[in-house]
Amino acid sequence: MKTILMLITGFFIPGLVWANNPSAIEILDRIDQNMTGESMISKNSLVIHGPRGSRSIKAQSWIRGTDHSFTEYLAPAREKGTKMLKVADNLWIYYPRADRIVKIAGHMLRQPMMGSDLSYEDMMEKVKVKDAYDATVEGTGEFMDRSCWILHLKAKTADIAYQARKIWVDQERFIPLKEELYTKQGKLLKTVEIREVFRTKDRWYPRKMWFKDAFKTGKGTEILIHDIEFDIEIPNSKFSKRALRL
Repeated sequence: MKTILMLITGFFIPGLVWANNPSAIEILDRIDQNMTGESMISKNSLVIHGPRGSRSIKAQSWIRGTDHSFTEYLAPAREKGTKMLKVADNLWIYYPRADRIVKIAGHMLRQPMMGSDLSYEDMMEKVKVKDAYDATVEGTGEFMDRSCWILHLKAKTADIAYQARKIWVDQERFIPLKEELYTKQGKLLKTVEIREVFRTKDRWYPRKMWFKDAFKTGKGTEILIHDIEFDIEIPNSKFSKRALRL
């Protein structure tokens, strides 16, 4: 999900026709522009399809730029009141039952978030894709009956969580409909699919995303976006450790 969704603002121009095929950098730039905003507030569900059944977690998130995010879990009852705060390279979780704030760091970042196919490390990603990777266009193909450009991405530095990616980008809407995430040695770690999109003002945005950790049992984890607003003013107090206990 590249936290998914925590980069700079931009605009998608529908119906734009390229005189020539765009370069890999142009495609990545359009993805960043289309899917992100200076700030956003969203209501969403995390549906975890485990080997023994499925469970759903409802949440509301506040995001500003690439360095600040705050998530409050609303349901079910056992998760209600749990909160997660990200500020730059720091991540904290508040557990209301224990009235305890825990900082997530080091190897803990690789653990599954709320038992899902996403890790806390996924939530910490904060750089634009075009700045973190060298990219080439491998060709064209189809996914979900949509014409796509197929791109191969190689990380520029060793500290990037996923050293290689292969992505299928919708040629019309500039959304990465499918991603395969790999180690430097070429071992598949995760797949990400955007299975439903919607139009909001001047951009397309994912409605339903599906994540699958290659090393976890179960069918994967869905993220469903119920409502989202872009470029909303969010007070600084929302991104403070004090807010975790409010």
